[in-house]
Amino acid sequence: MVGKGNELGIVLSIKKKEEIILKRFMRKVIGVTLAAAMAASTVGFGAAAEGDGAEKIVNVGVTDSLGGVNPLAIDQTEINKYAVGLQFLPLVELDSELNFQGMLADSVTTEDNLTFTVHINDEATWSDGTPVTAEDVEFTVLRLASPVINNATMLLYAFEGVGDDGFVEEGATSIEGIKVVDEKTVQFTSKYPMALTTFENTYGRYLHTLPKHILGEYTEEELLTLDWFNHPDVVSGPYILADYDTDHYISYTANEAYWKGAPKIGKLNIKIVEGSQIYSGLQSGEIDITHHTMTAIPQEDYDSIEALENVETVYGLPITNQSAFIQTANIPDARVRQALVYAIDRNQLVEQLLKGHGEVVDGFLSSASPFFDDAIEPISYDPEKAKELLDEAGWDGSQTLRFYVNSGDSTFVNGAQVLAAQWAAVGINVEVTTVDLATLMTVAGSTDYDIMAVQYTYAPVDPYPDVDWLLSGEGSWTGYADDSISEALAGTQQTSDTEEIKNLYSIVDKKVQEDVPMFSVYIISAQGAVSNRLSGAKPSAYGFFNDVQNWDINE
Repeated sequence: MVGKGNELGIVLSIKKKEEIILKRFMRKVIGVTLAAAMAASTVGFGAAAEGDGAEKIVNVGVTDSLGGVNPLAIDQTEINKYAVGLQFLPLVELDSELNFQGMLADSVTTEDNLTFTVHINDEATWSDGTPVTAEDVEFTVLRLASPVINNATMLLYAFEGVGDDGFVEEGATSIEGIKVVDEKTVQFTSKYPMALTTFENTYGRYLHTLPKHILGEYTEEELLTLDWFNHPDVVSGPYILADYDTDHYISYTANEAYWKGAPKIGKLNIKIVEGSQIYSGLQSGEIDITHHTMTAIPQEDYDSIEALENVETVYGLPITNQSAFIQTANIPDARVRQALVYAIDRNQLVEQLLKGHGEVVDGFLSSASPFFDDAIEPISYDPEKAKELLDEAGWDGSQTLRFYVNSGDSTFVNGAQVLAAQWAAVGINVEVTTVDLATLMTVAGSTDYDIMAVQYTYAPVDPYPDVDWLLSGEGSWTGYADDSISEALAGTQQTSDTEEIKNLYSIVDKKVQEDVPMFSVYIISAQGAVSNRLSGAKPSAYGFFNDVQNWDINE
């Protein structure tokens, strides 16, 4: 049913929903999907300096390319988020244990899931000594909601006074749903019930507050292209941008006036390389640490990196879902969709493709989520059951299903061939087509496919926005909707009780397991690595830079 599973209670057009999911997808997709498009790095940073009197340098190796450094103009892909977040702190951030940690804010509260009160840390100051205030937050939100800035990735349409397109009227000087209470307190009022975790994860983590006392004199048109963002001199975060090249590097110097304490490492570089260069960079010391989602380490290099004596390997939480979306309009019989899952040996794929570093679940949630229901047993590998279901559905084997896969994900390109062979063994003919990520997203938007697979990270603490859209009926990637799912998802936005939310998501995952509009091929636990000479730092999908000021070089 068109528009039934609406985002935060707002009934949007299918076209609008397509725009939103594509923007959201680009900030959640794992780095491996982009690695194939990277140019080889030509910038040599060298190993981190050691010894008396030497300036300390750390190099972070990633495989994602940078989109830009202007917080008002960028989309919210991870590398863009972290590139600006090192300078302009978000309100909150997840830590490595998936707890929300205050960054610029020291508290975010709500009593009714409609009004959210954000208190800025009393100690928070800009690098010029000026206090960070609630007016800075209001100033930033007003610019992000401007149709002149025209950046829809913050999805601000949920708040009172903001249109369903995410913007206020041109020239607006205030927003009804954003209220400055006092110097350090600002309130956000939503049009519809929103869980606290949704507010924190969707807005708190992605709102990078800017200094009104520096930027307030510029027009919105000027802010879009302002050169100041390329070398800012007033920041709230631990580092200040020194230089960057979108395909090769981002270089920072320490903010010695950082209100949480001056960083111990004077220079930080984010080094953008191809996945094939990570091993050699770690081996030589030119890369000190990697990130679980911004750094796509090829599976074939896992063993070699584990064998390095100068680094420690760390496997992350299982958060990245190799999701297969079924266009249910083209495969309308749930028995055929169930057969697709019974016919494949997902545990074998985890062992052979991921070397055991992953898990098999049904539905959207992995064991990393506080809402995961481990009582839901995944559909087992049972080809005879698959054949039985196909017989019941009257499947005659004459149809060829079109299966689209991202060519940049070399591991799953191989996995897709295994799936096709196992499906063929039960009488399901599948044609695998590999396309680049941009083309895959075009195909996804057109819904002109039978099965489409892509790596997707559903935020463990807040899967609601993505699940709600993906199961929203005609025009979504699945074309599937169900009243019991819609009711359960709406319920997750009206409570903060973890057990209650868990029970509601269990309803969703059980129904998805029964009707199979999508299935998880596997969940990936990505490899990360950190040099033994770096202390206070550890690879993680979340919380990576939260306490970067405490990183240090062992001497």
